[in-house]
Amino acid sequence: MKAAYIKVLLLTLFLLTASSPQSAIKIARVKYDGGGDWYNDPSSEVNLLNFIRKNTNIIVEPKYTFVDLSTDDLFDYPLIYLTGHGNLNFSNSDSKRLRAYLENGGFLFIDDDYGLDKYVREEMKKVFPEQDFREIPFSHEIFKSHYDFSNGLPKIHEHDDKTPKAYGIFIEGRLSVFYVFESNLGDGWADPDVHKDPPEKREEALKMGTNIFVWALTN
Repeated sequence: MKAAYIKVLLLTLFLLTASSPQSAIKIARVKYDGGGDWYNDPSSEVNLLNFIRKNTNIIVEPKYTFVDLSTDDLFDYPLIYLTGHGNLNFSNSDSKRLRAYLENGGFLFIDDDYGLDKYVREEMKKVFPEQDFREIPFSHEIFKSHYDFSNGLPKIHEHDDKTPKAYGIFIEGRLSVFYVFESNLGDGWADPDVHKDPPEKREEALKMGTNIFVWALTN
């Protein structure tokens, strides 16, 4: 399927959600090899989707689910989420399937939970050897698709006293991979007692997560 056709299907799904309960949208966690804890904080997506359901008109299914890149189940989700600490590894077939998913209108959000940066950059080079991550300016529409973050990403967790940054990979001008570094949005989505983030930080993380979700569905 052509990427433009997939985008039309995703937008149609987004517009029909208000009247079709069968169209509930889910986020899938990416299961990867290499030893990194891809499975950490399983409450994160559930809480984000509950927040989206409460604060938008999008019909979602607040459920933790994961997807293996080796299966075609990948194509059932308009947005997939990759996180964790430490190493990850994509096989050649995983890299090809992930590229096909993205080229056909899918969206990948990567959240460095600390220690992932080196491995993300190496493995995404397998997917797009002709591209490097480009830093995304805060003027990009993803920072104001629903809530205003035009002054920058929220800093949810402090690790190395670095400013949060966002990076992306573009396909035919469309932001298809969104990678957040030194922000830890997913930690802010998790249940309050997991990381004990203050309520205002958790709200910032959930709002920025909503922006990512809305942008991915409508672009």
